[in-house]
Amino acid sequence: MYHNISIHKKSVALLAMAASLVLVLSACSQKATEKKQLQTEKVKSVSYPTAPVQFINPEYEISVPAELKPYEQLSVYAKVSGFVQRLYVDRGDHVRKGQLLAVLEAPEMEQQYLSSKSSEQKVYNDYLYAKQAYDRLVDASKTTGAVADIELDRAKSAMESAKSAYDASKAGTAHSSQLQQYLRITAPFDGVITQRNVSVGALVGTGNNTLLFTMAQGNKLRLTLSLPEKHASSVNEDMIATFTVSSQPGKTFDAALSRTSGLLDQQDRSLILEFDVNNPRGELQGGDYAQVKLKLQRKSPSHWVQSRSVLNTQSGTYVLTMNNSEVKRIAVNEGIRLDTLTEVFGNLSPEDNVILKPSEEIKAVIVSK
Repeated sequence: MYHNISIHKKSVALLAMAASLVLVLSACSQKATEKKQLQTEKVKSVSYPTAPVQFINPEYEISVPAELKPYEQLSVYAKVSGFVQRLYVDRGDHVRKGQLLAVLEAPEMEQQYLSSKSSEQKVYNDYLYAKQAYDRLVDASKTTGAVADIELDRAKSAMESAKSAYDASKAGTAHSSQLQQYLRITAPFDGVITQRNVSVGALVGTGNNTLLFTMAQGNKLRLTLSLPEKHASSVNEDMIATFTVSSQPGKTFDAALSRTSGLLDQQDRSLILEFDVNNPRGELQGGDYAQVKLKLQRKSPSHWVQSRSVLNTQSGTYVLTMNNSEVKRIAVNEGIRLDTLTEVFGNLSPEDNVILKPSEEIKAVIVSK
């Protein structure tokens, strides 16, 4: 009897302990669920200030250094050998196209011309004699049997040979005469003498390759600049450059785009632009450095975001988009900066909202370019 009572008490105790354990486990599970729900609600409730991506094509302005160069610039050499007989210009002289700059002396060239002229006259006389002989035979051949056909052909051949010799001699004389013309050094264009490197009596010509003068065109200049690669696609044919030079403080000048290199320079990855600058009064000087302002615009719209939205990390450049509470990290390349906006290229659309203050601590889905 006592044994049955003991067993009954043990069973009741076990049931009570089991019930207590179930209650404890149930309470713990409920607390864990409530904690998880609280965390989820907390995550869902986290929000970041965003701004929409702008798909626009604004006009922007950049400032780049440039150089003013003479429109034409060259070194003047003598084509034939000779001694400088006279000099008519010096450094700084303004000259017109065709103006005489110097005269050379080469007596042997004059003798060569006289010899060629004499030979031409002799060969011409031979040609006249051969032609007269042929003409007489032609007249005589009108009488049947007076002149054999072979004699007529021989006279014609002699006349034609003499004519060829005369033409060759005449060309040689013209060559000697042309060489004499090279003794007169003239200006190839309107410009200014920037250097004079010889004196009267100096031997010049093809043998010693001595430089006589350096000339430059000053009434027209070339404004040359290197445009960085990221701006190359924004160049248009009607572009106007506004520039200043240190020698003319407070003054601005304008010039229209004349030509481009067409291809990027392989060394500095830039596009060469040239603007023709009319300078009739000589206000500007070739060789001046200039600061140029250009107004540029892309040929098509692109994506722009707030500059503070761009996240630069060791692994790359990103923006964080937040659409329907989903945060994505999108790799981008930066383009142009305009005030508070930055142009970006990546897997973006105008419907995206970009987090204004991104950080690496924000968990996001990574999207490649």
